[in-house]
Amino acid sequence: MKSIEELKNTIIQGDCLEVMKDIPDKSIDLVVTSPPYGDIRDYDGFVFNFNEIAKQLYRVVKEGGVVVWIVGDQTINGDESGESFRQALFFKEIGFRLHDTMIYDKGKVVFPDSNRYHPCFEYMFILSKNKPNTVNLIKDRKNKWGQSWGKKTFRQKNGERKQKDIIKLEEIGVRFNIWTIQSGYMHTTKDEYAFEHPAMFPEQLAGDHVKSWSNEGDIVLDPFNGSGTTTKMAHILNRNFIGIEISEKYCEIARQRLRQNTLL
Repeated sequence: MKSIEELKNTIIQGDCLEVMKDIPDKSIDLVVTSPPYGDIRDYDGFVFNFNEIAKQLYRVVKEGGVVVWIVGDQTINGDESGESFRQALFFKEIGFRLHDTMIYDKGKVVFPDSNRYHPCFEYMFILSKNKPNTVNLIKDRKNKWGQSWGKKTFRQKNGERKQKDIIKLEEIGVRFNIWTIQSGYMHTTKDEYAFEHPAMFPEQLAGDHVKSWSNEGDIVLDPFNGSGTTTKMAHILNRNFIGIEISEKYCEIARQRLRQNTLL
């Protein structure tokens, strides 16, 4: 097993399940990743062992650390796989808390169907190893009224109403847990060559999660690093990073994106 100092700020080519065995216990502050799901995309033929990878993530994440698991479901013959829910429940079975279930609204339709409402989102499961150590909630949502409103009572379990204290709302409040972030060519990133990867998520999405669940100097891991969006944003935001990717082609794209930021 390597020391965490040896692993910091590296892009490692290899099977993440095997590479993570070299990461010390309880050494990672935050994981931000989007795993392959179903056979929607061809990732150089790589098929991952979800259960064992989830267990490794639980081992390497610190107490109070967070895993951001961004995932969607494949639809086969009109039937959604439900794989995302099974994964979230397995994470809970092995000890993670489901801190939040968030939605990434892509604002567009990739595979429209004629007999259902157009799918435009993915799940973002926020999994914590006990209570999260770091929560930096982003405030960028303008409150509609900029002041408290509604009734000053709430109904208790027994049905009776009870007076409650009213807290004045700030003009700019914490955003909702549905994030609408534009994706697609030259929106996901301005790094044109990175679009050789078939399924990137937007830099803003990765960056906002890095800001939300970690502090400067923390270590951010992406075990499915792909073209390196998480590692790039972690570096820009003054975090340390570890990126693991099975494809050497994508590793080189990730390294090139970091070289543009004068790191590698």
